[in-house]
Amino acid sequence: MTWKRVATALVLIPAVIGLVLGARTAWVASALTAVMLLALVEYFALGEAIGHRAYKVWTTVSACLLVVAQYLAAMDYAHAAGEGSSFHRMIGSFAIPGPSVADVLFLFLMGIAIATLATRRPLVEALPAAGISSSALLLVALPLTYAIRLHGISLAGKWLLLFALVITWIGDTAAYFVGRAIGRHRFAPHLSPNKTWEGAVASFAGSLAVAWAMAHWGRVNVLTVHVLGMAAAGNVAGQMGDLLESAYKRSAGVKDSGAMLPGHGGILDRIDALILTFPVVWYYWLWIYSPRA
Repeated sequence: MTWKRVATALVLIPAVIGLVLGARTAWVASALTAVMLLALVEYFALGEAIGHRAYKVWTTVSACLLVVAQYLAAMDYAHAAGEGSSFHRMIGSFAIPGPSVADVLFLFLMGIAIATLATRRPLVEALPAAGISSSALLLVALPLTYAIRLHGISLAGKWLLLFALVITWIGDTAAYFVGRAIGRHRFAPHLSPNKTWEGAVASFAGSLAVAWAMAHWGRVNVLTVHVLGMAAAGNVAGQMGDLLESAYKRSAGVKDSGAMLPGHGGILDRIDALILTFPVVWYYWLWIYSPRA
């Protein structure tokens, strides 16, 4: 199992790093959309395992609209700094408004209301269908789209997104190997019996260590205290995301969300920590660092 995890990581990590550092935000958004849709398929399957059938089409459409809204918001951010795509600058010159995240959530709400009232499904499915659809959008799709916002930050964006990825990868790796080697005290046995306090502490320390290294030798011109603050907040959020996905799987009675990635399980199993890390790093940047920059 370990060698499969390592082999999968050796294939995926260089590709992801190349995309983050070398591609425009539009390509990052496109790649994220593909990952998000695969994750939603797995999430819908978890719901179906306990008899909760989502309104898949409308939820998927709304998730894609969230990507569009976050991309346009990211380009607005870049446009304000004199950057952004020429296409976006052309649209901006005509003052054509794009959908915001709030707009998409409102449209999703109305769509769920219409689907619930118009469906021919048994009435007993109304609440579970609305619940699994809403949680798929709010707990999977929306948080992932903050990767687009991070990448779209002028100058430092691609490095901030890479930072969020690296602190998560290092934290996960440290937790896995330290937990296997010396883990004795169970962290959350009702959610994930294999997770230990030793692994959680190693994850936190690993994220701080790599953040400190990136602050000193990286390309992000940010005070070390803020880099460490983002790493600490991002790591705690990542561990919460990991446990959250474990709760989903236990609820559905499955070990893995899928089998797409050898040694890792499904897409959700691989990105569970990132689901909360992306928005936490973004809001740390927006609420804590930016006002003092």
